[in-house]
Amino acid sequence: MKQFLPYLFILLAVVSWGAYVPTIHHGQLGFGEPKGPLRAFLFVGLAYFLVAVLIPGLLILSKAEPAVFPMKGVSMSTFAGVLGALGALGVIFALRTGGKPIYVAPLVFAGAPIMNVLVTMIWDKPAKAPSMPFYVGILLAAVGAAMVLRFKPVS
Repeated sequence: MKQFLPYLFILLAVVSWGAYVPTIHHGQLGFGEPKGPLRAFLFVGLAYFLVAVLIPGLLILSKAEPAVFPMKGVSMSTFAGVLGALGALGVIFALRTGGKPIYVAPLVFAGAPIMNVLVTMIWDKPAKAPSMPFYVGILLAAVGAAMVLRFKPVS
């Protein structure tokens, strides 16, 4: 069972992030006219606080992990949070400026893994070069993103 836990959490991320763009779009629309992308993002931040600050804070207080905060961990984790928030802000502004969830999300979620591979391979250089199918997969993700953009539905 323990070997399946990572896949359960991957599924949680896929479902959550996959539903994020259409949900935040409807959140923006829920503010009426004028639409509320910045107000919607404010509540995304509140939700982040509730889920990402209170829950781990309580778990750390309950001694699930030591309350030790080395500067490298603090700074890199804060930078990661800034990157995550900037990504969410990018989605907000993509929708605010006329993007539609039907193609904003596929472009973001096809482009992000490509960026992830580039950053990871620079930062944590693999001991052995990946095989050709790995690079073909990255190319297919890029081609898929291009096709989504080229053939996006018109509404």
